[in-house]
Amino acid sequence: MSENKFAIITGASTGIGFELAHLAAKDGYDLLVVADEPLINAAAADFQQYGTQVRSVEADLATLPGVDQLLAAADGRKIDLLCANAGRGLGHGFLDQDVAEWRRVIDTNVTGTLYLLQKVLRPMVARDAGKVLVTGSIAGFIPGSFQAVYNGTKAFIDSFADAIRNEIKDSKGVTVTTLMPGPVETEFFERGDMLDTSVGTSDSKSDPKDVAKDGWEALMKGQAHIISEWKNKIQAAVAHVTPAAILAEQHRKMAKPGSAED
Repeated sequence: MSENKFAIITGASTGIGFELAHLAAKDGYDLLVVADEPLINAAAADFQQYGTQVRSVEADLATLPGVDQLLAAADGRKIDLLCANAGRGLGHGFLDQDVAEWRRVIDTNVTGTLYLLQKVLRPMVARDAGKVLVTGSIAGFIPGSFQAVYNGTKAFIDSFADAIRNEIKDSKGVTVTTLMPGPVETEFFERGDMLDTSVGTSDSKSDPKDVAKDGWEALMKGQAHIISEWKNKIQAAVAHVTPAAILAEQHRKMAKPGSAED
């Protein structure tokens, strides 16, 4: 068995997860990468360029069996690092959304993520060693009009990570870092049916390489939080002192269907 450190990275077929996997492999980690699409296998082939072992799994992390499938693929190997990055978005008004669609967002972003974190953190805390990066979002600070379920799940994840970090604070060798980007140039907006929105068509979205680099550096330092890019730091600071009704109205202008034409 390889003596390299071992990392699991979820949502690694594209976007931030794809870039995090590159950084991990470049840093000498063997990888177990997962996504809910066949593209993860092509991504895994790309990660092999750095000479570490790479294994890919196509699994649905919105389900507990999907998480179990991922963990089984680790073959009992000690997990040194977890990037819990898998996430799902959903645009349009809540009353117009199908129950199965908004439930899948919650099951992916919250239920599956928590189950994975619990399974991975228990042995990390027991041996007092391990690093975890959780992809939250500055969306968690903002009432997400026309993206209400997604923003709500990110508010949950941002808060949950803070709570768990405190619960395990006596385990000095285990760190939990929350990566909180703003809008990122990924397939998120297409998959969430948001290409007719102002935020979906904006050319000011962050580059996933830059976001992943920020997250990786914070993870390696054991920082609690990292808000990627200065413009998002400003937006997050403003959100903390702005009434919710105003934030919701601002988000409406970005995320309302048809706002790309306004």
